[in-house]
Amino acid sequence: MPGDVPVPSLSAEELFPRALLDRTADYARGARLLFVVGVVVHLVVLVALVGLGPALARRARGPEVVRGLQVLVVVALATWLAALPVAVASHWWRRRYGLSEAGYVDALLLNPWLELVGSLLLGCLALASAMLLARRLGRRWWLAGAPALILVGAAWALLQPLVLAPNLDRLDDARLAAEIRRLGVREGVAVDRVEVRRASERTTRANAEVYGLGATRTVVLWDTLLDGRYTDAEIRFLVAHELGHVRAEHVWKGLAWLALLALPLVWLLSRVVRLDNAAEVPRAVLAVSVLGLLVLPLENAISRRYEREADWLGVRATEEPAAAEATFRRFVRTNLTQPDPPSVVHVLLGTHPTPLERIELARSPALRGGS
Repeated sequence: MPGDVPVPSLSAEELFPRALLDRTADYARGARLLFVVGVVVHLVVLVALVGLGPALARRARGPEVVRGLQVLVVVALATWLAALPVAVASHWWRRRYGLSEAGYVDALLLNPWLELVGSLLLGCLALASAMLLARRLGRRWWLAGAPALILVGAAWALLQPLVLAPNLDRLDDARLAAEIRRLGVREGVAVDRVEVRRASERTTRANAEVYGLGATRTVVLWDTLLDGRYTDAEIRFLVAHELGHVRAEHVWKGLAWLALLALPLVWLLSRVVRLDNAAEVPRAVLAVSVLGLLVLPLENAISRRYEREADWLGVRATEEPAAAEATFRRFVRTNLTQPDPPSVVHVLLGTHPTPLERIELARSPALRGGS
């Protein structure tokens, strides 16, 4: 997208009623507090487990790498159990504001189990690879570990649709599926499958997504997007937005960012952890968590840039800027997305442009004029 797109200057107060602004702000404050509490609990538990690392390794059985994997499973279970009260509180907060109707057992245990298992298996694969390299190469294992991390990231991008497959159904609306494929042709993107995700099992929020690369690429509509709250034009824009990510090759660019950051991050990890020792596994998980927090602002800045580009491409593909604006307005009402959050919070935690910024872009003369 051009770098000098003219946009109007708007205020949240002129677009949304005060009651709605207060409601989104109240929800956002509680959600941010629970996020911070969750991070603190996670780090405190990991610090405690670092001290227990030698004892956990002694209780494990088998070769060193197998013992390391056993310790990792214990660490994962301990951090999950410690975070469970925060997860319960977060789900209560979402239910209180009408963002979920799911029960606690369904939302926290039954529905996400496949993703939890997939994440654990991915962690085991990464740890086993790192430990094997560390035992063979010593402190120089990072030279091979960085490329291995890139391969794991690419594998996750490819396998994500398969992990989520049990929660996906084929879209029954042939007319909408045909419109989505026509949008794909317009944006130069081959749409392989159009699926529906049973998101209502967890949330009342609505969204669309795109998963996979090449033959595994799947356009996914949340079933909450199809419950009558969103117009056909708004659905078309959301799909065009997701196809814009594909057209702009954001998945590949994300992997390129991973390749760029992998070498220094894995090198730092190799300096603080001796991964040839199973007792060091809790320290490794702690180090990875801290590094993840440190790069989060950069990661989110990249995400916001890509989301803005996808907004631009989506409006140009549909030629319906009013539908894009209506979508962003509806997100504020249905998803309780704060239109104009505090700047510091947005810089640190915001993965998308604010709804206010997105509405300003939709009102750009460059889009309204079709140029």
